[in-house]
Amino acid sequence: MIAGGWPGHHPDKIVQLFAGHLRGYGFDVRVETSLDCLADTEALAALDLIFPCWTMGQLTKEQSAGLVGAVRAGTHLAGIHGGMGDAFRGNLDYEWMAGGHFVGHPHVGDYTVRVTDRSHVITAPLPATFAYQSEQYYMLVDPGVHVLADTVYEYEGKAVVMPVAWIKTWGQGRVFYHSLGHEPAEFERCPAALDLTLRGLRWAAGDLS
Repeated sequence: MIAGGWPGHHPDKIVQLFAGHLRGYGFDVRVETSLDCLADTEALAALDLIFPCWTMGQLTKEQSAGLVGAVRAGTHLAGIHGGMGDAFRGNLDYEWMAGGHFVGHPHVGDYTVRVTDRSHVITAPLPATFAYQSEQYYMLVDPGVHVLADTVYEYEGKAVVMPVAWIKTWGQGRVFYHSLGHEPAEFERCPAALDLTLRGLRWAAGDLS
């Protein structure tokens, strides 16, 4: 789990929150506060899961190749909100691997999340819909992702269906992402968001099938 980048997304607190939960499931969690670890290809190959929580920022050529190559080779990737969906802007290989990228949140407030795949192991226990209050992310999304949940985005007199959570593959790697979680308190207010995150992380790591 890598914590850093823009501090407005509380990367240290988000990482500690989910590190604690994953340790409760028996995971051996390592927390990094530098991107230098992404250039260590041998170390990355030994991992089950990488959780980037690094809004904005930039990767060096070696770090980018290390991360993208590790996931392609079978080290899985999962993340949330801007920590993964607004990381390393302009790095096209990373954005393609992640499956989408943040472009704005003109609406901040109440909205509804709709679970679109009720049969997937990640989302099967979740309610069909749940209320959420936070930044509603507008994203550019790869049409090849498998959407697990979405929302209706209403802005300037238009309404569009916007993916909230998805999975995909990148080579041999599994990828999970959702756009919720601007601040840690949201997971206390919305147990469904917490469940979605934990089940997604476990699925990506191979602990849930």
